[in-house]
Amino acid sequence: MTRAEQVDPALLEQFPLPRIAEDAGKEDRGRLLVIAGSRELAGAALLAGIAALRSGAGKLQIGTAASLKTALAVAVPEARVIGYPETEDGCIAEEGVDPLVGWAKAAQAVAIGCGMTHGPPLETLLSRLLGCGAEIPLVLDAAVLDCLAPLEAQVRAWRGGLILLPHAGEMAKLLDRDRAEVEARPGSAAIEAARRFNAVALVKGQFSFIAAPDGRLFRLEGGGVGLATSGSGDTLSGIVGGLCARGADPLNACLWGTWLHAEAGRILTEEVGRIGFLAREIPDLIPGLLPD
Repeated sequence: MTRAEQVDPALLEQFPLPRIAEDAGKEDRGRLLVIAGSRELAGAALLAGIAALRSGAGKLQIGTAASLKTALAVAVPEARVIGYPETEDGCIAEEGVDPLVGWAKAAQAVAIGCGMTHGPPLETLLSRLLGCGAEIPLVLDAAVLDCLAPLEAQVRAWRGGLILLPHAGEMAKLLDRDRAEVEARPGSAAIEAARRFNAVALVKGQFSFIAAPDGRLFRLEGGGVGLATSGSGDTLSGIVGGLCARGADPLNACLWGTWLHAEAGRILTEEVGRIGFLAREIPDLIPGLLPD
């Protein structure tokens, strides 16, 4: 297997983030569309959205279930919230697909999947998004990862850059493997997914592995067991998406995003405790960890 490079501040100097000038406006810092949430997992959209703003995105738009629109707009007053119609089982209804694709085409990056309900309309949304002709980074997580295998040709052809953020169980399903096999060789799984889908692929865990489509592999020691908590992955999606909206390429955004997430976990472990801190506490630490 390819030798993994350690993700630390020294390595990150080789993958700089775009610098934000003092006279930059919010449009210069980029617009992120977060498509997330469902009736049972409304908080996923909030966590991802706040994390995106904390990582420096200039404008935030959230596409979420129509039943959540008003509550989410109040909870995240910085965001424009776009409600889409839902099916009875909580999935996005097909008539909500094309309007979301239109919003995506006007964004600088899209993060999709957190807290969503899997179903055929979600696969339709991803397919139409991949066929819309835009060339922007897509951050794919949670429910939307189940849509990748049937759309492999479209996924590979996407020209804007893709980032996949599965944990070991989601990666096992994506690659049609046993979870134990992925947990035993997470680096190999990340490389396989990166090559198969022409994407930057992460396998989250105590030691996270990030693979680039060209076979490069990176290893990051996680921020502690406290990060293994509800909503933690949603914040990671938002951080990575926000960095992409700012202009970071997918590999840089994923390397920095996973490091920022882990470092926030390390700080919370010291300040709050080894376990018991909340995912909602992660985003507030991100601005202080970002480079000037």
